[in-house]
Amino acid sequence: MLISWNTTKKCNLNCVHCYRESGMNVDTSKELTTDEGKKLIGEISKSGFRLLIFSGGEPLLREDIFELVAAAKEARIMPAMGTNGTLLTREIADELCNAGLKGIAISIDSLDERYHDEFRGQQGAFNKAQEGIEHALSAGLRVQINMTITDKNQDEFGNMVSYYEKKGVHAIHPFFLVPTGRALSMEEDSLKETAYYSMIRRVLNLQNTTTLELKPTCAPQFMPMAKEMGLSQRFSKGCLAGTGYCCILPDGQVNICPYLPVGAGNVREKPFDEIWESSPVFLELRDTKNYMGACGRCEHASICGGCRARAYYYNGSYMAEEPWCFRR
Repeated sequence: MLISWNTTKKCNLNCVHCYRESGMNVDTSKELTTDEGKKLIGEISKSGFRLLIFSGGEPLLREDIFELVAAAKEARIMPAMGTNGTLLTREIADELCNAGLKGIAISIDSLDERYHDEFRGQQGAFNKAQEGIEHALSAGLRVQINMTITDKNQDEFGNMVSYYEKKGVHAIHPFFLVPTGRALSMEEDSLKETAYYSMIRRVLNLQNTTTLELKPTCAPQFMPMAKEMGLSQRFSKGCLAGTGYCCILPDGQVNICPYLPVGAGNVREKPFDEIWESSPVFLELRDTKNYMGACGRCEHASICGGCRARAYYYNGSYMAEEPWCFRR
């Protein structure tokens, strides 16, 4: 079980697809305080979660981030981080490692510097992120590359795998675009149907040729596809939203996932462990009999689950059928 905490909405970049619509000129007055964050970490541990991902916005802009990472380690939760990498100096990487951070995911969308910088909304972001990768590796952190896949960069994935394998990173997770936040204006750039499945298959086939861990994200059909291709997987289910995963927003709201604006409660009003155990939203998601349409009839519901965020965007219900699934 893993959980992500969007620790802040503040960010030094202005990414075109940002699900949190982050930036530097945002109101941070309602974000969880250090003490509230530590209390939350204790409740997360009580719920049985063993991996906590500190994300944002840009988590390195929180002055207490090292203290929070250390609190997670003390609570016997494995702390990890998702970052744009541009602020990751060697000193910060070492301090994160000393605080207990085990892994860091850095967003890189292309080996084309211009494409990456335009996608991330800041010139020079690519080079700073590359430096961040080197600093993280030197500090001894497990490094993962998060690549947002669109129809404009899908053909680069193979080259990304080859390049970063030589760099010594440990994983590349291709994230399939979900229309939410700023990405609502990019819906036409999403891979759909034939292109979507072709890309998932390409990722699965590449896994046999590389030492890197490759995991399609927001593409839950990779699980039944891997099964049909005879490929072994260490993962249990494609979409874990509400069953083995959820996210905490900066103000303490508990959402099904970062891309799905449906709340299950707020940790300022009720302890997280109680929300996770008894929220009607989570209880509904945990019973595959509640899935509607093709997902409700699918023999692979228990290992796939369909993307609940895309179901919500296209059909207005997080329990609706997966709109991009060819099994419909």
